[in-house]
Amino acid sequence: MFKPELLDAFATKKILIVGDVMLDQYWWGDVTRISPEAPVPIVRLRKTSLAAGGAANVAANVVGLGATPILIGAVGGDAEADLIKNVLTDQSVSPENLVTLGGRPTTVKTRVIAHSQQVVRVDNEFADQMAATDEDQILEAVKEKIAESDAVVLSDYAKGLLTQRVTTEIIGMAKTAGKCVLVDPKGRNFLKYDNATILTPNLLEARAASGLDDGCTADEAGEKLLSDHSFEGVLVTQGEHGMTLFRKNGRPFHLRANAKEVYDVTGAGDTVIAALATSIGAGADWETAATLANMAAGVVVGKVGTSPIKIEEISRISD
Repeated sequence: MFKPELLDAFATKKILIVGDVMLDQYWWGDVTRISPEAPVPIVRLRKTSLAAGGAANVAANVVGLGATPILIGAVGGDAEADLIKNVLTDQSVSPENLVTLGGRPTTVKTRVIAHSQQVVRVDNEFADQMAATDEDQILEAVKEKIAESDAVVLSDYAKGLLTQRVTTEIIGMAKTAGKCVLVDPKGRNFLKYDNATILTPNLLEARAASGLDDGCTADEAGEKLLSDHSFEGVLVTQGEHGMTLFRKNGRPFHLRANAKEVYDVTGAGDTVIAALATSIGAGADWETAATLANMAAGVVVGKVGTSPIKIEEISRISD
C-alpha cells in the first residue's frame, strides 16, 4: 500500500497536462419502445449534463486528487469553447492556457444514455494535424509553464494537437528541465513518444504498437515496447484483468483489478494517468504510483459517465 503522507503531498504539486481537450455532453433518458421508422430505440430525454473530456478530464482528475493542473490545449472559436471553459472553471481547472484556433471546432462527444447504458455516441470534431503556426502557440504556452510543474502529461486522443513536432519538442523541454513525462498514447506508431518516461496504453493499443499478433499477452507486448523504444517504463491497462507495469531492468509488476462493479469505462484511462503522474510528481516510486492508479481506476469504472476521482475515495480504500 502507500503511506498517508503521499496523499497529503499532492496538495503542493502541479501537473502540466498537454493534449486534446474535449467537451463530453450527456443526454440522459429511458427507452420504452422501438421506433416505427427504423429498428432503433426511442430515448425519452430526461436531462442533459456536461463534463470535461480527454485532457480536460485528466486535469479534473488531478484536481480531484488535491493537486493543481496546468492544462494546455486547443478549442475552437465557438459556443462549445465557452461551455468547456465554464465546465473547467466549475471543476477548479483554470482555462486560461487554452489556445483558441480558428477554423477548428471544439471537440464535442455527445453520448445518449438510457437505463445506465450508452445507446449511441455522436462526435463533432476536426482531427487533422495543426498548422505550424498553431503548433508554435502550443509550444510557447508549454515553455512558459514547464518550469513550475512537477510532472508532465501528454494526453493524446489523435485529434491533431500532439503532432510529431509538438510531442518531440515537449519531451525534449521536459527532459532538459528534469521532469518526468507520462504519455497516454494513441495509434500504432509509438515512435513519436520516444524519450518519454512512461506510457500508459491499454492492451489493444500495446498489442498494435508492438507489432505482435492480436493474441499476444500483455507481458509480450509490454516487453517488446520497452525493447523497441527508449521509454523507461510502460503501464499496460487490461480492464477486468488489472494492469501491469514494465520497467527496463526490472521484473513486471502486476496489479489485479479491484473494481466491485463496472458500469462505464469512459475516462478510466484519464484517471490512471492523472493518478500516476500526481503520485510520481509527489515522489512516489513507480510501484506505489501504479498501485494508486489501479485503485483510482477501480473507483471511476463503477460510475456512469465521465467522472473524476476524488481523493476521499482513495483514502477510504486505503484505510
